[in-house]
Amino acid sequence: MQEQQKVGMNGATSPSGPLLCALRGEPLERAPIWLMRQAGRYLPEYRALRAQAGSFLDLCYTPELACEITLQPVRRFELDAAILFSDILVVADALGRRVSFVEGFGPRLEPLRSAADIARLAPTAVRERLAPVYETVARLRRELPAATALIGFAGAPWTVAAYMVEGEGSKEFYAARRLARRAPAAFEQLIGRLTDATTVHLRAQIEAGAEVVQLFDSWAGVLPEPEFLRWCLEPTARIVASLKEAFPAVPVIAFPRGAGWHYRRLVDATPLAGLSLDTTAPIAAVRAALPEICLQGNLDPVALLTGGPELLREAERIVGVLGRGPFIFNLGHGVLPETDPDAVAALVAHVRSLPLPAR
Repeated sequence: MQEQQKVGMNGATSPSGPLLCALRGEPLERAPIWLMRQAGRYLPEYRALRAQAGSFLDLCYTPELACEITLQPVRRFELDAAILFSDILVVADALGRRVSFVEGFGPRLEPLRSAADIARLAPTAVRERLAPVYETVARLRRELPAATALIGFAGAPWTVAAYMVEGEGSKEFYAARRLARRAPAAFEQLIGRLTDATTVHLRAQIEAGAEVVQLFDSWAGVLPEPEFLRWCLEPTARIVASLKEAFPAVPVIAFPRGAGWHYRRLVDATPLAGLSLDTTAPIAAVRAALPEICLQGNLDPVALLTGGPELLREAERIVGVLGRGPFIFNLGHGVLPETDPDAVAALVAHVRSLPLPAR
């Protein structure tokens, strides 16, 4: 295959790997592959490094450690992309709300409960507070091979707002949804501040060397249609439009988990390069409805956890359907902590061996 070229922010050219080619819609012989949460507790080298660190946020804010953790799965599996090791809630932390992570429980935040709490957020502190994250990005870009894409990311405004109001993880985020209904003006102010802060955060990552950015809207699927349009689609469209105006060559991937009926609306409203599909998405229908966009996904993490021949057959099915258009192989959500690294190695090798079907 003819070597592709990519243009850096300074105008210089360098070899472009398969992931960036897929996001540009260019034909490929095989599907590029990376995995959401590919750096994490399932890797023994991560667990060893994690034991040396302080809190989880300390890990995110220490460039040497965050860089090393990001590189661990790339070294082990030779994946086509590295995704910055960080967390979607660093933006909440930068806005002045206390964030911590409790082992075995998940995130704990100082909850927002009123319009006065929202008014006290400090949006101007994002770049300063998150400077170590951008240093990690710059280090990674220097250390990664040119053909390995570097992905930056952020949480979408609705998802981060949901955690900030709830104060912890939830399956339904009732407190956030009640606040949005009872005090829509205050909640709109919160979404507006998060939209601005997220745009700043992603711009800074691109300036530091991220070649792709992904927007995680992990809880988009809990909202009914009017709220999805107001709190998910509209802020995402504003963020992506701002990024594309400043960095037209940098692709943006959206991951609106659970929002399948709204995929077409999101693609029509937003200049996305890629759409990441969750495990529940009906891939044949999505591929037929969205032939023009690069689709990413959507292997069930439980299939990866289970491993064996069924894992490989499921990978073949996904490549056979989604690979009929621009495609990146990934999971429908993150790697589970109990996953065997050997199963990941087998999956990566198998996906690499599969030719893409004719378009």
